[in-house]
Parts: sequence; C-alpha cells; structure tokens
Amino acid sequence: MGKILGSWSGMRKYLEQEMLADSLKGRIRYGCTRYVGMDTNHVFEVCIDGTQVKRFSWETVNTYFIKSEYTENPNPSGTGEYWAEFWELLEKYPMEQRTEYTDEEFCEALEAYRNKDIQDSIHSPNSIVRMFAILDRRVGKRTLVKIKDEIETLPEWVKQFYDLRCDAEGLSF
Repeated sequence: MGKILGSWSGMRKYLEQEMLADSLKGRIRYGCTRYVGMDTNHVFEVCIDGTQVKRFSWETVNTYFIKSEYTENPNPSGTGEYWAEFWELLEKYPMEQRTEYTDEEFCEALEAYRNKDIQDSIHSPNSIVRMFAILDRRVGKRTLVKIKDEIETLPEWVKQFYDLRCDAEGLSF
C-alpha cells in the first residue's frame, strides 16, 4: 500500500468514520486483503450493507479483460495463460476506458482524494476518486443535486454509490 496510505486500519477508520457522510455511517465498509505470495498486491473491496459491490485487484481487471474478449485466448488454462496478456492490455486500456481497476489504481485514487479539494474530487475524471467524494461528509445535498447530470456519464458502479447517497440524504429525482 505504500507509505502514503500508512496502516490499513488507520485508513479504514479515516474513510468509514472521519470522512463518511453521517447518513451512510454503518452502511459502508472498506476491506483490504493480502494473500500469501502476493506481498505487494492487495485486494480492496467496498461493501454496502454487508454486501461487496466493488472490488479492486489485478485479478478483477484481468477477468474483466477476458470476459470483455480483449484477450486472444478467451479460455485460458493455467496461471501462465491467464496472465499472459495482462500488462499489454493494461497499457492498451487505461482506467478511463475500463470499469474495473487494480489495487494500485485504488491506492493512487485514494491518495489523490486525500490531497485534493473536495470540489476537485467530486468533479474528478477518475471514477474511484469520484466514489470517495460522493460518500464524503463534506459533500452536501445541494452539490449532490448539482452533479446529477454529470453522474449519468459515469460507470454504473459509481451511479450505485451516488444513488445510495441521495437516498440516504432523502433526495429523490
């Protein structure tokens, strides 16, 4: 996770307790898993009401590439075939062109969110930064109403967080 994020427990507290909108407290949970043999890689997840709704990992992105038929081998067998085209495809399809993201992209977005003004974050071209901002306590009802049209251009998974926040705030469109 790098120096920027520090301990995961501290970061989770920051996201779930310090920065989360009061209307969502207890409903949003962030998770981080590191598997044996994956010393530098993590699997991040975001859960709503105990159900995982978004996952960030290399595997998530690679599975997305395979299911989207970006790979030459749609039915890889074995680890070598599964990962054979990953780096090429990751370079070919930057995150603006995908709906799945790596753990590193999650960390970079979290760092950007923490170091930007909330108004910059709520209008960020980065969908992950946008998610953090939508859930942020500093974003009020008027801002949520103002960005409604912008949200329509974002991936479905981001819209899910926006709809959750609007519903929790008692906003209906």
